Amino acid sequence: MTAFILAAAAYPVEQLADWDAYAAKIARWVAEAADGGARFAVFPEYAGMELTALDPVSVEDLHGSIAALGSLVERVDALHAELAMRHGMYICAGSLPVREDDGVFRNHARLFAPSGKMGTQRKIVMTRFEREEWNIGGGAPLHVFDTDLGRIGIAICYDVEFPLLVRAQVEAGATLILAPSATDSLHGYHRVRVGAQARALENQCYVVQAPVVGEAEWTPSLGISHGAAGIYGPPDLGFPADGVVAMGAMDAPGWVFGEIDPAKVAQVRAEGAVFNHRHWDEQGARVALPVVAVVELR
Repeated sequence: MTAFILAAAAYPVEQLADWDAYAAKIARWVAEAADGGARFAVFPEYAGMELTALDPVSVEDLHGSIAALGSLVERVDALHAELAMRHGMYICAGSLPVREDDGVFRNHARLFAPSGKMGTQRKIVMTRFEREEWNIGGGAPLHVFDTDLGRIGIAICYDVEFPLLVRAQVEAGATLILAPSATDSLHGYHRVRVGAQARALENQCYVVQAPVVGEAEWTPSLGISHGAAGIYGPPDLGFPADGVVAMGAMDAPGWVFGEIDPAKVAQVRAEGAVFNHRHWDEQGARVALPVVAVVELR
């Protein structure tokens, strides 16, 4: 696989007037990523909650606003699929809660290919606010996506803080892990960032954090969000000494661009000062990893 440019969004959730304003905003952001040379664009967790502004009746009702998103999911997905095809890019759309056949809402991140195909990764482990306030359920299965740019996993926000989830994706061939996030405190942001950098270290791979940023006091779902977009690798051969490939400013909206080079992953795993990836099993008794399904997304 050849190297490519990835764009990670620090994305502001705004109170938009209508669908056309939302579609124009997403199209503008994707075009800016493409103009910056990106072949891959990553939006944050719960960026899709921006759409709750389109239903003024339920916008102040947390559960009502979550339910109201259901009628828009197909339009959102069609928009992202069209933009992926137009720009020849992979796009990880902002995640949103989707009501499934059993009546439970689950947090879906959707990955769109330049072909227009879509793959979905549900968030596996719910945070307290998702469990206790939002009534969002954990999902399955765990996936890796087989793409023209290599195998890619998605560990949504809290999920990247759990080593076995990401390890399972890496053992299934992922060299790039996407960690879209939404955190309402600096503590939360740093928990996800520390998790992302730890996963990059122990698996000798790339991990990308793309957060929601800014104020959205008009919606009970997000409020104020903090974060900085970042692209991380192992602090070893071929990578920066601190493992930070690219980093944005705290709470500053915009794209952060960085190069993803699968050859560097192969090199550090073969020639690095340490072999964290190879030595995983030497921790002791092997712990069973989650089952991972491979999804073709070309």
